[in-house]
Formats: sequence, C-alpha cells, structure tokens
Amino acid sequence: MLVPLIPSSPQPAGHPSSADASPSPCAETNGLLSLPWEMVTHIASYLPAQCVSTVLPKVCQTLGYLETDTSSWRLRARRLIGSQAGFPVGPREDFDWPTACLEMEQLIICWKGRAQLLAGQAQKEEEESNQVRRQQQAGQDREPGEEGQDGGREAEVEGAGVVIEDGDGEMQPIEGEDQPETSREDLNERVENIVALIEEERDHRMLFGVNGEDGALNHQENLADPGNLGNGRQGEMEQSQPCRSPSPPPALECITIPTNHIASINSVLLVGGEGKVCTTASRDGNVKLWDLQAGSTGTLLHTLGGKNVLHAHRGWVWCLASRGSLLASGGFDSSVRLWDLQAGGAVGGLIRTDSAVLCLSCQTDVLLAGTLNKTITMWDTRAASPVVKSLCLHGNAVMCLAADDKYIISGSGDRTVAVYDRRADKVLKKLRLTSYLRSMSYSGSEVWAGDSNGMLRSFSMQAGTLETLSKFDVGHTAMVTGVHRSHGSLYTCSSDRTVKVHIPCAPPKTLCTLHHQFGVSGLSVDAGVFAVATGDVCVDVWRPRK
Repeated sequence: MLVPLIPSSPQPAGHPSSADASPSPCAETNGLLSLPWEMVTHIASYLPAQCVSTVLPKVCQTLGYLETDTSSWRLRARRLIGSQAGFPVGPREDFDWPTACLEMEQLIICWKGRAQLLAGQAQKEEEESNQVRRQQQAGQDREPGEEGQDGGREAEVEGAGVVIEDGDGEMQPIEGEDQPETSREDLNERVENIVALIEEERDHRMLFGVNGEDGALNHQENLADPGNLGNGRQGEMEQSQPCRSPSPPPALECITIPTNHIASINSVLLVGGEGKVCTTASRDGNVKLWDLQAGSTGTLLHTLGGKNVLHAHRGWVWCLASRGSLLASGGFDSSVRLWDLQAGGAVGGLIRTDSAVLCLSCQTDVLLAGTLNKTITMWDTRAASPVVKSLCLHGNAVMCLAADDKYIISGSGDRTVAVYDRRADKVLKKLRLTSYLRSMSYSGSEVWAGDSNGMLRSFSMQAGTLETLSKFDVGHTAMVTGVHRSHGSLYTCSSDRTVKVHIPCAPPKTLCTLHHQFGVSGLSVDAGVFAVATGDVCVDVWRPRK
C-alpha cells in the first residue's frame, strides 16, 4: 500500500502551511507529512540522496525542505560511515552535506564490490597456476606405462579450505581437505549458492543499514579492508575473498590507454570538464591529449608542440595544471609551457625558471610554480610581462602546492608547510613536520596531504589559519605521490604500487585497493572519472559504466 505524500497541519517550525507547501489539491491528513518532522527526516535519510535532492522537491514544497535540512543529511552520513568515524574531518561550518552524501553514495556503489571482484580474479588465476604446476609435477613423477592407468583422472587439488562470509561479515573456513572429488564439487556448489544468497541480501541493505547496523560502509570495510579497523597497515585484503560467479556487471569500467610514450609517465590530468579529455606528461619530454570518449582505449587528439617540434620540453615533464582553456606543463628543463586547449593545444607561451619545476597550481588570475631552488613563482599569464612575484618560503625544494584566490599553501623538502596571504603579502603560518609532503589537495576548509613516509595528513584551513588535525595510516608503505579529496571522496596513490579509494572521514574508510606492477606516480579525478599514471607508459582510466 502506498503512503500518500500529502502535507497536513503539523509542519516544521518556520515552514509554510500545507496549503502553500503542496501543489496537490488533496487535503487528506493521514499522509506521511502528518508525522512529526523529525520522523519525516529520519525516513528520508533511508532514501537515496539523489532522490531527496531531485525527486522530493517535485512532489511538494514541504518535502523540498529536506534538501536543506542538515539533520537529515547528518543522519545519512552517519549511517553510511558508521558511528565511530568522525565526519567531516575539518570544520562543520558551511559544510556542504548534500554534496558530501551524494558523492559518498556514488563512491560506495561504484567501488563496494571492486575489491572482491579483483581478489576473486587474482585467486582464480593463482589456483589455476598451482593446478598446472601440480599436474606438471605429477607428470614428471609418473613412471612410464602408468599414463594409460591414470590418464583419465584429474589431479586432486590439495586441501586448501574454502572461505565464505557469514551474515555478520565474519570469515568462516570450511575445510575441504581429504574429501572425495565429487564431494568437493558438491561442497563448492553449495558454498557458491550460500555466498550468492548472502550477496543478494547484503546488496539490498548495502547503502542503508538495517536492524540497527551502522550501514553500508561499516559492513563493507570489514570485508574489504580489515586493517582499517585498527587504523594500521592493512593486510592483503584481496587474498581473503573467494571468486564469486555469477556476479552482476560492475558499476565501473576500466580502460587502459597505450600512450606510445617511450618513457615513464610522471603526471596525468583530466581536462575539459566531465572527464572527457586526459593529458599525459612523460619523461620523454612529451605532453599528449587523449579523447576518452572515442575508441575502446581512447584516441590521441594532439601531441603538444606541433609537428616540427620533437618534444614539448627538453627534459622530463614533471607536472601539469589547468584552468579553463589554459593548460600548463612544468619540466626539468627549467620551463613552464602554456597550451591553449580551445585552439587544439596550440602553444600559448613559454616561461623560463631558474631550476626544475616540481609542482604547479593554476588559478583564475595567476599561475604558481614550485621549483627545485626553494622558490614559488607567480605569473599573471594575461599580462605582457607575466612575472608577478617570487616567494622564498622554504629552505629546500617546493614539492607540492595548493591555492585559492586568497591563500597559497606549500609543502617543502625541508619538512615545513607554509601559508601565504596573497592580499596581505605575508606569511601567515609555518608548520614543521616529521616528514615532508609530496602531494596535496585543498578544497573547502580541509587540506589533505600525503607525505614521504606513506602517511596521510589532514589540516583545517580557516581565515588563513592552518591547523594540524590528524595523521592517518591508510596502508601505504611508501611515499604518497597523489591525493584528491572532495566533500565525499578521497583517492590516494603511492610509489608502493597501490591506489586506494576512501571515504574522507577520521579515520579514512578504505573501499578498495588497486595493485599495479610499478610505483604509481600520479592521479586525477573529474566528474567520477579517475585516471592513474601507473608508473610505466600506460594510463588506467576508471569511469562509470554506461
């Protein structure tokens, strides 16, 4: 039976009367809105965030107020993350709760089963490899003349137990050792059926926990990243999950761009909006633009620099930044080169520096470059004489930069973090850390940074005051080379050859870990599209499946 969404006399304080609130002419008083407003917000917190933001305002004006009701969004966030985690990590004033919840739900939908799927594939490949080795060994040990006696018999799989999950997410072993072949097949079939039932039940309650559970993410993190519960280095989560078949189509697809670079890719950047175009910068001195919507593995749009130019830079291209139609690349040839994306990547300018360029930040009115010789240089790219100012805030190379229209935040090899006020033209704060920052992401009132020891650090940034919040161990064992944080998502990559996807709470909840053959040098995220410089000459791009 459908409950009519009809407003009635009890309304939340300050809200319009039901006669004004609803476009419906019906005046029944036994609908959903006859309940206390607190109950309405609690019920709404179980609906998908997209529904609350886009559908309910069209039902009636009163339900449209749910989109601006902070308490409803906080309930939803707590259900997604769990009661033990802190969220947001930074200040709550002016925090965009609807956007955060929308992003978190989308992240969980896309990545919740990715770890299990990858783990199942890896385990299946390992089992097949082990079986081939055993068969080869059996063939070597078999005496001549025994081939006909045993040729029709498959080699037995030595007793590795099967692992399944019970209803509480605990791992339960079922020993399979010393069982007949037919019994083992029956057992495996039963296990697959049980797992399928558990998966079906869990998928129904995945986003919005039931029966008093904290919700989707707590349940998922127990499965995907048990090391997170103790905020310690996680184990190899992929090894604890069996291969499940059949399974629904994944929410994400991954394409690999064979970039034809002849040396490692140092930086990757999504440009143009909606994750349509990917820029790659390589140690071969070249910068390339790729159309991600054409072809199964992307299509090369331009190799920047022109046909008569051998390389975009005369050395390693180390970093990229963009704003609007402007793309900037910085290299070890002590230069920043500007490219016009609207003109097909045409040369837009050349800026000389006095040392290698290690990081870039592109703002609406200024381009910032951090260099090996300890300085941050500011250029107004619109002016005839572009240099604005050079800042010396550190005692070693400037490794990472983040900025907005008021402040510049920089991390250096001297293990300091500095905040510079662009308007007052002075340093506001300088913090000394135990390790230097290699990567940084700044949005809203939060700064997230990855350091040289594999730790993830969070800071609050309000009115020019930078305060250390926490230091997290998310499982990286080497330098964190890339960080991207938004209201409801957190991506990290490391030279330890892993990429991790998290919820940006305290401590971060890791949804998935992706393993690569080489150390990962950088990442970029735009509109749900996720590009990774895998440490060789290829780029992996993860995006929602169409």
